[in-house]
Amino acid sequence: MHEAFEAAPILEKLPLIIESITSYDDKLLVGTKQGHLLVYTVSPIPGNETSFNVSLERSNKAFSKKPITQLVAVPEAQILISLSDNVVSVHDLTVFAPICTINKSRGATLFEVDVKKQKSLTGDVQHTVRMCVIVKRKVQLYYWKNREFHELQPDLGVPDLPKVAAWCKDSICVGFKRDYFLIMVDTGGYKELFPTGKSMEPRVTRLDDNGLAVGRDEQTIFIDAEGNPTKRYALTWSALPQVLVNQPPYVIAVLPKVIEIRTVEPRLFIQSIEVNQPKFICHGSNHVYVASTNHVWRLASTPITSQIKQLLQNKEFELALHLANMTQEADSAREGRIQHIQTLYAFDLFSQHRFEESLQMFTKLGTDASHVIGLYPNLLPQDFRNQLEYPDKLPDLEGAELEKGLLALIEYLTTKRNEVMKEMNKEMVSSAIVEGSATIKSKRQLTQILDTSLLKCYLQTNDALVAPLLRLKDNNCHIEETERVLKKHQKFSELIILYEKKGLHKKALDLLLRQAQKHGSPLKGHDRTVQYLQRLGADHLDLIFEYAGWVLKTEPEDGLKIFTEDLPEVENLPRQKVLDYLEKTDKNLMVPYLEHVIMECNDDSENFHNALALSYKDKVQSLMSDYLASLPEGEIPARAGKEPSELGELRRKLLFFLETQRHYVPERLLAHFPFDSFFEERAILLGRLGRHEQALAIYVHILHDNSLAKQYCKLNYDRHKEGNKDVYIFLLKMFLSPPDAGYLGIMVSGTTPSEPNIDAALDLLRDHGNQVNTSKALELLPASIEVSRLLVFLENVLEERGVDKRDAQVLRSLLYAEHLQVQEQRMFYQKIKCIITDEKMCRVCKKRIGNSAFARYPNGVIVHYYCCKDPKVWPSE
Repeated sequence: MHEAFEAAPILEKLPLIIESITSYDDKLLVGTKQGHLLVYTVSPIPGNETSFNVSLERSNKAFSKKPITQLVAVPEAQILISLSDNVVSVHDLTVFAPICTINKSRGATLFEVDVKKQKSLTGDVQHTVRMCVIVKRKVQLYYWKNREFHELQPDLGVPDLPKVAAWCKDSICVGFKRDYFLIMVDTGGYKELFPTGKSMEPRVTRLDDNGLAVGRDEQTIFIDAEGNPTKRYALTWSALPQVLVNQPPYVIAVLPKVIEIRTVEPRLFIQSIEVNQPKFICHGSNHVYVASTNHVWRLASTPITSQIKQLLQNKEFELALHLANMTQEADSAREGRIQHIQTLYAFDLFSQHRFEESLQMFTKLGTDASHVIGLYPNLLPQDFRNQLEYPDKLPDLEGAELEKGLLALIEYLTTKRNEVMKEMNKEMVSSAIVEGSATIKSKRQLTQILDTSLLKCYLQTNDALVAPLLRLKDNNCHIEETERVLKKHQKFSELIILYEKKGLHKKALDLLLRQAQKHGSPLKGHDRTVQYLQRLGADHLDLIFEYAGWVLKTEPEDGLKIFTEDLPEVENLPRQKVLDYLEKTDKNLMVPYLEHVIMECNDDSENFHNALALSYKDKVQSLMSDYLASLPEGEIPARAGKEPSELGELRRKLLFFLETQRHYVPERLLAHFPFDSFFEERAILLGRLGRHEQALAIYVHILHDNSLAKQYCKLNYDRHKEGNKDVYIFLLKMFLSPPDAGYLGIMVSGTTPSEPNIDAALDLLRDHGNQVNTSKALELLPASIEVSRLLVFLENVLEERGVDKRDAQVLRSLLYAEHLQVQEQRMFYQKIKCIITDEKMCRVCKKRIGNSAFARYPNGVIVHYYCCKDPKVWPSE
């Protein structure tokens, strides 16, 4: 892997046998089998980080009479704790004078110290020192206060003699010969963990993150203070470790012949250092010492920057990131280094085809999206992609791997697109994969690249998503590039969507026109052209007229839908211009268009109503000539609306339109109807103009249809309207005094005047006598008519007058009775009197009424007139 440490000799061939070591700051303390305590000062030689000046600062030969089996320096409390002759003793760390001996600890085989750092309410940093001592099958607990260890709580019993122990928060992990237990200090309870393995050699090491490394044969398992595993895997050593320490990010183990260095995350073997029979290891103040029975080495750390360089060459990016976070340099430099490593790591992940992890990392790094897209083939224009730089050769992607990569890229592009759209107003900051390469500065250009690349990905993975992408309101695909790609894949429907969204309507319509005539094309036919033109709206009216022509010629009915569909864009088209266009293109389309405008859109424009009526008339007139020519000689034509097939249907439409509609101008229409035909239509128009006499003359003397004449009178009679109250008199006149052939030009040339029709006149008087002015009717009747023939008419008139007289008499009597009731009520209310005296007070203001105007409520309450705000609301008592 790489050289993280170098074993630098500190003590060589020591004449004493080493039993224990500990260190703090620049001090190394060595406990010997002879009971001597040796204190060394170790300082690096300037300019050489692997060589050290070592000086013996103190040699205390009287420290102990027995071997010093364990040493722990606690610089926070300025004490040195030692185990010798199975007793725990405490010495001053500066002068090494004895402070106390814990007599209760006699028989101890092991102790472990825990130092907690806490902040007080005042902000001062305080340290709490706790210690557990293993005495046979008991665990003694102490705490340090006032330069003395005090019992923390009663001794805890354990099932066997602990061989190792380590603190972890408020728990103590102890290892017996066969298994491990976790002791809860607060409760005294314990939890059985797992066996020690075949070697039956327990090992427990406290980690800096409040976790434990527990040994099982050649493996090291990581647990927390509750005994739960913190890693999914164990660390495996090449041999059975004797002891190990944690020097982040490394774990260093002393094996029988070598010192082995590994990392937990990532799980890597780093280095193996050969030393002569290592046995002990300690670390403090970021210094690691390893000792044999008469040698001591210091593991000098290789400069982090050199380690990072080696790791990057070996593509061990995760470990390089750990080390980069530990560098002692300015924050900006550290962040730049980390960014560089992460970028290389992301690129390496991509090269390993771990696309999702790679793109997620590029997203977090804020890498320029164009550089990320450039990792894939055929997404960026080749000249643009050639300008991009990468740390290494790009991987060749094809087949299933390419599809897998594109699916990951789609997710990346979608996320990036949403992010850019939300922050369009913010300044864009991005980084290159290779430092110094150009990056995209314009957000508009970036969105073009994102959308165009996303479209290309969809074409290669799921082309059904291309159309929804192009329909997005904020879609910003590069027009020329997208057009080229869609044509290459023959996605003409999607190309139409692109043109439409980009406002290139002429291009879209030209393409539709070309594809409409191609056999097998998905755009064959006129339907898509009709739909496209319907959505254009009034702003593109000229374009609509230009491309609607070929549809109207091939499929008039469908082509008309361009102007009649129930869509807002269609409804807002200028109707008069559309009508003028249809008149030039195909006059036959004017009728259905005008019917749509009037009947469905409820347009009340006079011009449209006039135009529809005249269109009906022109079509009827053109068909009428063919119909009359087809009749056998001497056969009478059918009545209006009764003609066969299309002619009859159109004639009925015209008559119904003239009868029911109220928005056309009859004066203008009348001039367009000929005198020798269209008599029914002329009669309706004359009626609209109030020229009832002429209209009735047509029904009676030209059409010879008295029933139509009577129906006309029924529809137009209104006794309260001056022009309409005499329509029956006009009809009576037509029956009794037929006009001559030149009567106001309504008579057909060659027609002989009709004779008076006395019978029809008498029938009219009999049936409608109450709607006829009697005196005018009698004046019109010839003097030669027998009175007996008028008997029914006169009886009906007299009976009607009698009924009117009786109704008037009843009404008069009712009004008189009502008058009497009103008078009676007036007299009742007027008989009430009220007397105003000098003492009469106003109920509202409590002042005398005096000579002021006053008001009296129905309940008799008197108030000033100006105090009476609401006559309906009486003042309270």
